[in-house]
Amino acid sequence: MSSSTAPGGREAQGNLPALAFPALVAANVLLAAGPWFVRVADTGPIATGFWRMALALPVLLLLAAREAPRITPPPRAVLAVIVIGGIFFATDVASWHLGILRTKLANATLFGNCSSLILPLAGIVLTRIWPTRVQWLALGLAMIGALILMGGSYELSGANLVGDLLCVLAGFLYVGYLLAVQSARRSLPSWSVLALSTLVSAPFLLLYASLAGERLIPGDWSTVAMLAFTSQILGQGLMVYAIVHFSPLVVGLALLIQPAVAALIGWLAFGEMLSPLDLVGAAIIAAALVVIRLPARNAAPQPGADRLEQ
Repeated sequence: MSSSTAPGGREAQGNLPALAFPALVAANVLLAAGPWFVRVADTGPIATGFWRMALALPVLLLLAAREAPRITPPPRAVLAVIVIGGIFFATDVASWHLGILRTKLANATLFGNCSSLILPLAGIVLTRIWPTRVQWLALGLAMIGALILMGGSYELSGANLVGDLLCVLAGFLYVGYLLAVQSARRSLPSWSVLALSTLVSAPFLLLYASLAGERLIPGDWSTVAMLAFTSQILGQGLMVYAIVHFSPLVVGLALLIQPAVAALIGWLAFGEMLSPLDLVGAAIIAAALVVIRLPARNAAPQPGADRLEQ
């Protein structure tokens, strides 16, 4: 799953690194390729998620050790939050990977990123602060676009609707993961939180795959290795590097690269053609993703949120 949150950003201050924007674009392109690897892997979809975590984990642990050379056990409360977040992330990946095999790549990417629209709803519940008119407009647009896309999927195949719903479920689960990560980031550096949550997620994904009776050991390791490298290491690494330099508006626009790239991959690799109705639904969701970030464009950074990543 590939949505992120950023602070107010520094692109207007004239000190933007030359590689920041190319890194942001490259991160979204790499993350959009994830569903393709899930499709072509010769293990089960949940098992593919396990190997994504397991193969990336040694690298993430090394990055965490480099970020915080002194090993200090986190407080129990923080550790509990990370464990909860890791379980959410494992269940999110399992649901999303199952959905990827049951719908179009573009739909899977769009609905897998619906967490950026669900997160404001969670904020309403937690803070009891009602959205502004612009935010209500964005949420309404997102719901309309989702219904249009899901309706188009159902007309093509009833199985696509199941995949759409699994990806929507993954979006909800990812919100739980994001909230847990955001809480843990107030006490721990970003790579440490990501490495620990991955450490928790991997065994749960292995458990889910075993219970589902999936094939666990791939015959061709190249696909799962590429998934781990592109999605969990390189894609997230570029996102961590770039996201701190941009406002939510710019990051939101960049996130729209993912469904576009996924649609292109689906067309080239699997012959998936988007109907005019699908394009309308995707355009409405894209508009919602942009609109919902407009009010936060000049918002002040939140403590611990400077490098919140997927």
